[in-house]
Amino acid sequence: MASLEEALILQEENGTFLTFNNESYVRESYVHKGYTCSSEGLLLPIISEYTWSNEARAFLYLVGLLYCFMGVAIIADIFMGAIEKITSKTRKVYLTSEKEDEPEVIEVRIWSDAVANLTLMALGSSAPEILLSVIEVIGNNFEAKDLGPGTIVGSAAFNLFVITAVCVMSIPAGEERRIRDLKVFLVTAVFSVVAYLWLLIILMVTSPQEVEIWEAVVTFLLFPLLVLLAWLAERNFCGVPNKTDTSKQIELGNFQSGETDKLIREKQYFRDGRLDRDGLVAFIKEVKNYPGLTDEDAAVLAASKLVESQSHSRMWYRVGAVRNMTGGRKTQPQLSTKLKERSKDRKKTLVMLEDGTNQVYNVMNEHPEAPTLGDVPKVMPHQNAIIDFHAASCAVMENIGKFEVAIIRSGRTDNEVSVRVETIDGTATEDQDYVPINQVITFGPGETEKMIEVEIINDNQWEPDEEFFLKISLMFNTEKRQGVQLGRISIMEITILNDDEPGLVMFQKRGFLVKESIGKAIIPVVRKNGADGEITVKWKTVDKTAISGRDFEGGEGLLVFKHTEIEQNIEIPIIDDMTPEKDEHFEIELFDPTGGAKLGQINRTAVTITNDDDFNNVLANMMIMTNANVHALQVHHETYLSQIKDALNVNGGDIENATGMDYVMHFLTFGWKIIFSLVPPPGILGGWLCFFVSLGAIGLLTAIIGDLAATFGCLVGLKNSVTAITFVALGTSLPDTFASKTAAIQEKYADNAVGNVTGSNSVNVFLGLGAPWLIAAIVNAYRQKPFYVPTGNLSFSVGIFTGLCILCIGLLLLRRFLGIFGKAELGGNVVMKYVTGAIMIMFWLVYVLCTSFQAYGYF
Repeated sequence: MASLEEALILQEENGTFLTFNNESYVRESYVHKGYTCSSEGLLLPIISEYTWSNEARAFLYLVGLLYCFMGVAIIADIFMGAIEKITSKTRKVYLTSEKEDEPEVIEVRIWSDAVANLTLMALGSSAPEILLSVIEVIGNNFEAKDLGPGTIVGSAAFNLFVITAVCVMSIPAGEERRIRDLKVFLVTAVFSVVAYLWLLIILMVTSPQEVEIWEAVVTFLLFPLLVLLAWLAERNFCGVPNKTDTSKQIELGNFQSGETDKLIREKQYFRDGRLDRDGLVAFIKEVKNYPGLTDEDAAVLAASKLVESQSHSRMWYRVGAVRNMTGGRKTQPQLSTKLKERSKDRKKTLVMLEDGTNQVYNVMNEHPEAPTLGDVPKVMPHQNAIIDFHAASCAVMENIGKFEVAIIRSGRTDNEVSVRVETIDGTATEDQDYVPINQVITFGPGETEKMIEVEIINDNQWEPDEEFFLKISLMFNTEKRQGVQLGRISIMEITILNDDEPGLVMFQKRGFLVKESIGKAIIPVVRKNGADGEITVKWKTVDKTAISGRDFEGGEGLLVFKHTEIEQNIEIPIIDDMTPEKDEHFEIELFDPTGGAKLGQINRTAVTITNDDDFNNVLANMMIMTNANVHALQVHHETYLSQIKDALNVNGGDIENATGMDYVMHFLTFGWKIIFSLVPPPGILGGWLCFFVSLGAIGLLTAIIGDLAATFGCLVGLKNSVTAITFVALGTSLPDTFASKTAAIQEKYADNAVGNVTGSNSVNVFLGLGAPWLIAAIVNAYRQKPFYVPTGNLSFSVGIFTGLCILCIGLLLLRRFLGIFGKAELGGNVVMKYVTGAIMIMFWLVYVLCTSFQAYGYF
């Protein structure tokens, strides 16, 4: 009987399956590395998938690919935090000031915006594509493959066509965004075209099918040349000077004299996104207009305003997009429902009106025989018809007989409304002192005043002054209660007097004490010793230690007392300047009464304005809380503790504002968050340790993504070049899409939305192809053989993208200079912005379809 070894030698079929003693055997090498699509990856598969169906493997590889896309987005978030820490370093600049021997000291960022955007920040957003290309070349024994270069070009196409289209169309109607630094944009735009034209020259002209060392060196050196020219354009070393020198604004613009008042008027509370005392004071004064907000609420709102006023990089928006996608800590303050409503409602809420109304309600509530009415009703103007009396109280002679009381309608006047008016006993009783009333008053559309007749009974007996009340109430019928509500003077006090003189007009007291935060001081003026006929009296404010326009809004006015009315109020707005100061006072004087009235004994009163809290303590507390809120929103972490805490908690621990989707995405990405929370935080060694560790983690994860994408494409019948421009390009560019859309909506200019796309596309070529090709060319030269790069699909892909790229950039520039588009790159005319977006998306579809058809031999 032959042995198995002899059977193997005698076996004529050297294929996958062997036969011995009528039994079939599978070669061990096939089980581990010989089955379908098992040799596509560098690291994967880890275990044998020989027994798995191709359909199941394709599904699992697709899920793994999508999951790894989330993972690389999360580690890129940490990586960009390190970049933000590195590029945020500043130097001190000393400027002369008005004070001798005390120069102004400001801090200016060391990193130029153009340099930072094209180096570290471009590397941060494009690291997966660049590292994928580098790892693919190294892992393939320094030979070229299709996935890395295809991803570079595919991502560039998606970024330029799709992301730009989204930004153009996402601008709200009636708004537009222009690129502010056009010179830098033109430099990067030209280089984005030159980069791909240079690829065509390498692949098809100078050395077809081969990349030589000098070609790779030139490709790589174009990167520092791009950075240099962009920096020169930003600094305006050549060409016509900018109308606005932005570099000088950054360094010196913060300290122009008289600028604070201008900023407050324009509601720019925090200059260049910096928290200072003056800006916080101005903001607190604005917040005072919204009753019910606590100091903690105000601190959150201040942090929100502060973040809005800061200039943000594209990296900041990308980090925010990733955290929104993964349920992480947001880069913008999360306002509670109450704060959102407060911040949207820009109208001041009403203060309590006539002080006499409060007194009437107090009398009714305290009277042992009168019903309890509770608090003064709240008025909602512009929603309903408001019905109330003209005055809160009046006085009449006992022998007056019948007299009329005015009922006033305000607010909504286009509907018919009805209310009930009835009398309520006080010290005066019905049928003995007055005739009771219980009747319905109806206001037709447009009617604003009704008179009701009240009759006093004269019993010819001496008695002290007595009072009773008129009350307005809503109808019992539900339908008749619609569209109408009671005003603040729905109770009127009627005092029965024994004389018929016009009376004396005076203040109630010689002095009043009000708090600086009261809003309006209510100063009552009373009419005594008679209330017959209509009288008037003038009033004016007199400055003392309190000055009109600075501490209060003074002036002159006229009070009108109608027949039988005995009290009116003077309202003086008090200005809360939010500065610590001593008590101040002003005076109000009555003069020139008419209608037979005379001035009483107290015709002048003093109003003292007092500070109602320790301002310095309040401001210091607000500064601390605002800084704490802003610190919680910074992109990077300073310690392991804060980094791990954010990883463990949904929405970074802000449970109150976490949405359902935040919980779902936090659950799905929890594993990645825990793993990457062990990366050294950017607060260590100035961010550089985090930079290199994160870069290594991105490289490892990118290698896995490359294996997953290649194997998945193989299993479903897609070539690597097609997989690269579709699945991989979209997966790596999706966070940039959301980031650019947010930047387009929130920023004043289009630079962070689309201005950096051309720069990133250029850097992808110079680093993503220049670096690996240079390494591979040197290694292959050492091996004494050429570095071959197949030019078929790659050159076609580069060629068609270059042509469409020129058209797309040309369209953007046309939008800037043609009025039909609104003379802006983004937004503008509603119809034309959607037409532009459709054209750009069509560019991308044409690129993907043509490149795919060529890969399968249709072109």
